Amino acid sequence: MSTDDVSRRTFIRTAGGAAAAAGAATATSGTAAAQEVEPDWPSGASSGNVGSYQDARGQDSVTISVGAGDQGLAFDPTLVWVDTGTTITWEWTGSGGAHNVQTVEGGGPASLDSGDPVGEEGYTYEYEVTEEDAGITHYHCVPHTAVGMHAGIAVGEDVPTVETGGGSSGWPEDIAHVGVVLHPHWVGLAAILGVGLTFVFTFYQLKYGESAHTGHGGAR
Repeated sequence: MSTDDVSRRTFIRTAGGAAAAAGAATATSGTAAAQEVEPDWPSGASSGNVGSYQDARGQDSVTISVGAGDQGLAFDPTLVWVDTGTTITWEWTGSGGAHNVQTVEGGGPASLDSGDPVGEEGYTYEYEVTEEDAGITHYHCVPHTAVGMHAGIAVGEDVPTVETGGGSSGWPEDIAHVGVVLHPHWVGLAAILGVGLTFVFTFYQLKYGESAHTGHGGAR
């Protein structure tokens, strides 16, 4: 087998490895770009204290704490997505004073109303959502509406949604936490650049017998 044949085989193997690396990077990019959906909550509901979210679809019942948070001025989970037919139970913690559950004016299809504010720990209010409640409802605690005791429920599948950051790798979110915004197409561009540099390096190795950084001397 000639030296040229060996060189060509080496070049093909190197290029193949670079392509595989690019494919892996692209796959990683796809994982990073994976998205999840969440109901498109009205701003008043999404800005409620604590701000926790639970996707409770597929569950027959769900419990929401009334008087949650450090000061007892929140609903937890604050935002809940349920199926029609689910029974929602609001349970009072006894913290933060007297609370109630009531749909804000014009806040959506579900007519939530637990009555007068109550401060008793263990008090509960149950509401079974039906098809008439389908959509998104914004509710609040009337005595504490001014201090952010707001929340929301989404009922059924036919609700407006928004994409939220997801993906199984976790590393894009970690990078975002330290202030670096990561876009999936950057990963693809980096992979393409890496392939190009690999081809240039291999070309110089085969043609001149040395690295592109050391000049154009012949093979020793």
